[in-house]
Amino acid sequence: MMAIELISQQPLRFGFAWVLLSLALTLQVIDEALTDFLSVYNPAVQAIRKRAPFLPLPIFTFRVWLAGLCLGILVAFALSFLAFRGSPFAIVVAYPVAVLMFANGIGHIAVSLYRRRMMPGVYSSPFLVAASAYLFYCAQAMRHLA
Repeated sequence: MMAIELISQQPLRFGFAWVLLSLALTLQVIDEALTDFLSVYNPAVQAIRKRAPFLPLPIFTFRVWLAGLCLGILVAFALSFLAFRGSPFAIVVAYPVAVLMFANGIGHIAVSLYRRRMMPGVYSSPFLVAASAYLFYCAQAMRHLA
């Protein structure tokens, strides 16, 4: 009986992990918007383009940047519906999403430590790191159920 209860709870946990990551990503975008992330990102991209012009790194206006991230957040929340159902597609997508969001959060923290100042997006990064690690963990649990 106990094993059956645990198995039936896994999709619920996986769906919750998707919602948690979506909320952490929303918080990250708000943090970056309020701390003027683009004032750091765009000059960095321009400097990288001078050294490596073959890299297709975009420069954003605030409106385009925010619209793209809002669309990504909506997609993340939409995927939570599939996660609550234990969809194999959501499980497969969870891995690269979790890894990218983990790297994003760690990147904000690492750059802040390197520069010895709080960089845009760093305040919400621990939440993004924790939520992405939990999503990865829940995706692993779902994969082992199959």
